[in-house]
Amino acid sequence: MKRSVCITGVAGGIGLATAQLFTQADWEVIGVDRKKPPELSGEVTRFILADLSDIQKVEQTFYDISKSEGRLDALVNNAAVQLVKPLVETEPEEWDSLMAVNVRGVYLSIKYAYPLMRSNGGSIVNISSVHAVATSTSLAAYAASKGALAALTRAVALEMAPENIRVNAILPGAVDTGMLRAGLSRDHAGDGTIEQKIETLAQKHVLGRVGRSEEIARMIMILADHQQSSFITGQTIIIDGGATARLSTE
Repeated sequence: MKRSVCITGVAGGIGLATAQLFTQADWEVIGVDRKKPPELSGEVTRFILADLSDIQKVEQTFYDISKSEGRLDALVNNAAVQLVKPLVETEPEEWDSLMAVNVRGVYLSIKYAYPLMRSNGGSIVNISSVHAVATSTSLAAYAASKGALAALTRAVALEMAPENIRVNAILPGAVDTGMLRAGLSRDHAGDGTIEQKIETLAQKHVLGRVGRSEEIARMIMILADHQQSSFITGQTIIIDGGATARLSTE
């Protein structure tokens, strides 16, 4: 029997790379996103169009998975949005909208995925961000949401351990995705083309480059696979090319 994984935010970047990797490893992949790009085809076994900040959509999503799969072996909470704006200029509606996707959507997904995991155990991988531990200006809402995910990961790991459900978080640094490029296109990122800005950012990393989506996907696979990570739970794993290892004063 094939193992099954639900990946949210599957339409691009880390989500799409993760779906491709799990498909290659012969998992049943259920991809969820609020938009479906034209190029999404063989990367998922099944695609569900849903906005995970909507409680009814989340409940229906996991009801559908229950009917089609009967169980889940892994849940990857990857869906997220970013707001680049100083805190004092952030409107309450913008704050609430970001939190609804980045935090509430994860809470709801775990809540409704839990019944599909409790009989056979499983793994939950939350995609937080390096901004949970070290951040930048104009990213207060995003950093707060990702910090919340790191804390949520620890708490849920304790609650779900009796059912042999492991819960971990990955904190990616700068990864060449649409979200990174959109952020660099704004004025706060300085002058130059997007490629020049990426190269400038790359040189600030110990490894001299930004990350690739497939590099994050490989760690997600390890944490999702009980055979590879059976003694890992409640952890927040930073993958940032060494960016947070270097003192800012160096």
